[in-house]
Amino acid sequence: MFPYALNPTQRDILATADRLAARFAERAAAHDPQGTFPHENFADLHESGFLRLPMPTGFGGGGADVLDMTHALERLAHGDGSTALVAAMTVSLLGRVVDQRAWPEPILAEVCRTLIAEGGTLNTCVTEPELGSISRGGIPATTATPAQGGWLINGRKIFVTGAPASRYLVTAAVLPAHDGAPKGELAQAIVSAKAPGLRLTDTWHDAMAMRSCGNFDVDYQDVFVPDEYVVDRRPIGVPLPPERRPGADGWALTIAAVYLGIGQAACDAAADYANTRTPPSLGRPIGTEPHIQRWIGEMIAVLDAARAVLYRAAEAWVARPDLHASFGPQIALAKHLCTNAACSATETALRVAGGFSLTRALVLERHFRDARAGLFQPPQDDLALGLLGRTALAARPTSASS
Repeated sequence: MFPYALNPTQRDILATADRLAARFAERAAAHDPQGTFPHENFADLHESGFLRLPMPTGFGGGGADVLDMTHALERLAHGDGSTALVAAMTVSLLGRVVDQRAWPEPILAEVCRTLIAEGGTLNTCVTEPELGSISRGGIPATTATPAQGGWLINGRKIFVTGAPASRYLVTAAVLPAHDGAPKGELAQAIVSAKAPGLRLTDTWHDAMAMRSCGNFDVDYQDVFVPDEYVVDRRPIGVPLPPERRPGADGWALTIAAVYLGIGQAACDAAADYANTRTPPSLGRPIGTEPHIQRWIGEMIAVLDAARAVLYRAAEAWVARPDLHASFGPQIALAKHLCTNAACSATETALRVAGGFSLTRALVLERHFRDARAGLFQPPQDDLALGLLGRTALAARPTSASS
């Protein structure tokens, strides 16, 4: 791995992430086969202060930026991809809200202070059975209807990552039409996980990948939300300004970092196996064989190439806030490269270990499965590559000759 320069704060953050990752790796061997949710991991994340790192210092947080947390989430994923993904969802949401000032400050302060005091996570709840991925457009079927002092939320969300640990469910809902919004408004309802009318259903424990990430279904039946906790309202059909569009969210780099970390964990595990596996017929570790060395080299090549793009994007996001609205292509490129590098590296790792890689005696089969989940995180490959292509085409003068 290329030795990236780290400041003292980043070194401290990574030391915490490494300690947590070591604990989570031991527990993953028990949780992954059963698809159980690792509540103890989130107790450790709370006690260590990891999830408060991106919160504003004025609210009791650490004030960490995108680059800090991209490093941290990659390291955390070395231990358990499922836990790291839930953590990244919380980190990316908090970071985006702080950067974009998307919520009123008193509400953000209350959310942060509650998380700091009580622990837990938060995540957006947007995907629905009929809607599919929000990255492809569409309006949620979940509704908010007026009630005394607030709103009643009704609907169903799926793929709510980290649902068992959630303190708040930031739920996309449609508000009724009015003169200023003839098609209604799309808003985020910050729903307390303790609110009556919520029902969580485990539909994920036997999934192929990220079995312990708590990707539950959530049903809302007349769930009350105070009016001030229905935020980020905008008329349906009116586009967001460029700096508020999902593709221009640098905090999404922390999620790409999770998949890169899974790929690196597979590479490390394969190298450890190659250094210690000594078949009697060979009489020396398989790591001395040229074809094994080549496979390890292939993994390092794809992972380090993706890492270079990821950290270049994170560094630029921190250094150039004036350009945030134009960062969509760079963020899409980093996500595409990181998730595909993870898929490639975890597959090559299976080749290094041979038939043993298919058993739970080695961790490689879990890394292989978990990496595949990245293919379906937005933006998916076709959307990411399409954005890159359109950007390149638009940059060419229309009068250029062939």
